[in-house]
Amino acid sequence: MIHPTALVDPAARLADDVEVGPFSVIGPDVTIGAGSVIGPHVVVKGPTVLGERTRIFQFASVGEDCQDKKYAGEPTRLVMGDDNVIREGVTLHRGTVQDRSETTIGSRNLFMAYVHVGHDCVIGNDCILANQVTLAGHVTLGDHAILGGLTAVHQFCHFGDHAMAGGGSIITKDTPAYVMINGNPAEARGLNLVGLKRRGFSREAIAALSTAYKLVYRQGLTVEQAVSEIRNRFDLPEVALFADSIERSTRGIVR
Repeated sequence: MIHPTALVDPAARLADDVEVGPFSVIGPDVTIGAGSVIGPHVVVKGPTVLGERTRIFQFASVGEDCQDKKYAGEPTRLVMGDDNVIREGVTLHRGTVQDRSETTIGSRNLFMAYVHVGHDCVIGNDCILANQVTLAGHVTLGDHAILGGLTAVHQFCHFGDHAMAGGGSIITKDTPAYVMINGNPAEARGLNLVGLKRRGFSREAIAALSTAYKLVYRQGLTVEQAVSEIRNRFDLPEVALFADSIERSTRGIVR
């Protein structure tokens, strides 16, 4: 299961059925779960934990020291869930002690070719990051987030659950849940209606979210007024998530 040209440190902990391709390097303090396939010419550096059925393609670099100039070799971590796919040339960096000391990635995410995830990022489940998406440090992505190719996200930005960014977007503000954005700088373009329908959201929830979106973006209200009106008018968990994602914003939401 481990190619004879691969270098696997004796201190690494690999499940019995993990495959490691030719010329790959697995360092100490690395844990790789069952059913995982590490392709050729891959580097995994620890402390890093990869969940079950992880698949990594050639030339990816996972768990490397971050590029923050304050980083001084502290033993920070990268932790990933199960069923993640990491395509060619992806770079996933560990955290910094100045923040969480950990980059955290959930399960069932797809990182297409040449994606970069910076230090201390938090990525949820079922996200898709298309080719050459770049996340600066401290970025948070919610569940089911979709970022089109060549999108760049500024440090400390939050990108909400079920939100979607068109290709080539430059994101410098927080994106509320369910919102579709595009442009440089990115602006709100409506709700991710196609994604909501595909994921089985009810007609009631989609109608309520459409009204809530209009209150924020189309009625001339302040953000605080819009959120207050949303909470007064709706008692649905889907709408509460939308309001919560706006209230949590520290950088201001996309306009």
